[in-house]
Amino acid sequence: MPEDYDSAADTLAHSQKVGSYLGTMIADLLERSYTHDASKLAEPEKAAFDRCTERLRTMTYGSEEYKASLAELGPALEHHYAHNRHHPEHFEDGVRGMTLLDLCEMLADWYAASQRHDDGDLAKSLVIQQDRFAIGDELMGVLENTARQLGWLQD
Repeated sequence: MPEDYDSAADTLAHSQKVGSYLGTMIADLLERSYTHDASKLAEPEKAAFDRCTERLRTMTYGSEEYKASLAELGPALEHHYAHNRHHPEHFEDGVRGMTLLDLCEMLADWYAASQRHDDGDLAKSLVIQQDRFAIGDELMGVLENTARQLGWLQD
């Protein structure tokens, strides 16, 4: 390159390209925000979630009582997982089958779900989820760092 080369134009072109790609990701996440858990609003899910959701609020996430109530959801929960890719259960190989965008929605879902419980706590939930879904330390660190950056976890 000549000594008088000015990188500003190349840097701006690169920045615009990255912005465009981020826009594609943002559009996907926005679509997910509009359609999140929509399958719970129709059968075969709605009646089952009508029966169980309020009761789950009073239970400690991950407890045996909580797990028994989830089992009661049976086919409705299976249908939900099959139609919602932000759940590791959607994929044959669990979290490993997910995309980064799936993980973003999953983390937001876990945070919102932790707030539904009287004793909900995202930090405790993440410990349970790591074991439940065999999430490696590196990915769990990324999830924790993201939650911390967004103000969902405290140091």
